[in-house]
Amino acid sequence: MSSIIPKIFLLLSIFLYSTWVQAQTPAPPQQQPIAITGGTIHTVSHGVIENGTIVIENGKITAVGANVEIPAGAENIDARGKHIYPGLIHGRTTLGLTEISRIAESTDLTEDGNINPNIRAQVAFHPISEHIPVAAVNGVLTVVPTPTGSLIAGKPAAMMTDGWTWEQMTLREGVGMSINWPSLQNPSSYRQAIDELQQAFDDARRYKQAREAMKSGQGPNHNVDIRWEAMIPVLKGEMPVLVSAGDLRQIQAALAWTEKEGLNTVLVGDRDMDIVAEQLAAKNIPVILTGVIGGPNHQWQGYDEGYKTPLRLYEAGVTFCIAGDASAAYALRLPHHAASAVAFGLPEAEGLKSVTINAAKILGIDDLVGSIETGKDATIMITNGSPLQMWTEIDQVFIRGRKIDMTDKHNRLYEHYKEKHRQESL
Repeated sequence: MSSIIPKIFLLLSIFLYSTWVQAQTPAPPQQQPIAITGGTIHTVSHGVIENGTIVIENGKITAVGANVEIPAGAENIDARGKHIYPGLIHGRTTLGLTEISRIAESTDLTEDGNINPNIRAQVAFHPISEHIPVAAVNGVLTVVPTPTGSLIAGKPAAMMTDGWTWEQMTLREGVGMSINWPSLQNPSSYRQAIDELQQAFDDARRYKQAREAMKSGQGPNHNVDIRWEAMIPVLKGEMPVLVSAGDLRQIQAALAWTEKEGLNTVLVGDRDMDIVAEQLAAKNIPVILTGVIGGPNHQWQGYDEGYKTPLRLYEAGVTFCIAGDASAAYALRLPHHAASAVAFGLPEAEGLKSVTINAAKILGIDDLVGSIETGKDATIMITNGSPLQMWTEIDQVFIRGRKIDMTDKHNRLYEHYKEKHRQESL
């Protein structure tokens, strides 16, 4: 055994080194004002501006419009014939938390135990993952890596898809508390899980009361517990619970429980959400749809059930966003899910909102990203068409005004094998 361990460390070192030398180099901070001129600006929040200009200074959008004064010394980017969109937002993914599923050392999705509210997803985010630049050059500029497995799995964070360290890449931590609603297939296991979940919330409330009494001088000293400390914003309604529910029974049970507990709730799931759409609209409960592309939940449903779920939520008045595939390798497919919803009736403008401003609002980051507005981060992309069209090419993306390297593993392999065929044709 002792001779195997050094070999394992050697293999891991080689793997990590090879990943490092091939990884995309993060862009430096913005050095001078940038003016993107002549393009069609899709603000998402305030319509479309033809032949518009965007001015970026210190990573922020400082001016947007058709007649904008350009600062002296600004770098001018001619976008005539091009389109400018806000960066896409992936609301639930494993990007940055897993690299190769069969290598346990490259996967950090789940902690031991069922109650882990203190887990901070951004700490486990791997800045040099090969999957991150693939997402970035495809316009996915903000992602929410989400821990899995536990009943209370921890706090997802909104991360930028470019940067040297997880600290630099963190856009906002603690965008919610992830709860995985237990399956109802086994009544005994379900009851046990619900009792454990309820006990955790009861303990957190008692802890909150004890700490408040101590701070006001009306109670004895009560030591800090990082698990229950993390739950205080949830109990105050300042942090939403992101409740993952897979079918109708789970959805109904989760809604009843979170209402009883008085929680700020966001439902996370794909199928069956439309069945309770009117209830969700009436209670103003938003939804993160974890994918559109796929088959139905039930045998009696048509093949297009999942594709039409966004349309039905929209028609019912439910605020929702589309998160797409959870897999890190498929984060780039986010716009494909929104495009599929549009193909089955969702208005195109709503499809774009579902991966931009709606996602930002649900996650509480709409003051920073999600639309092109003065004062927001310059996290945008220049394209030759709509990001919801499969054939659209992205010329350049900016993250907080930083012009990122548009090379990723997919591009490198494309050039690599193109050269192979060129040589073979000689």
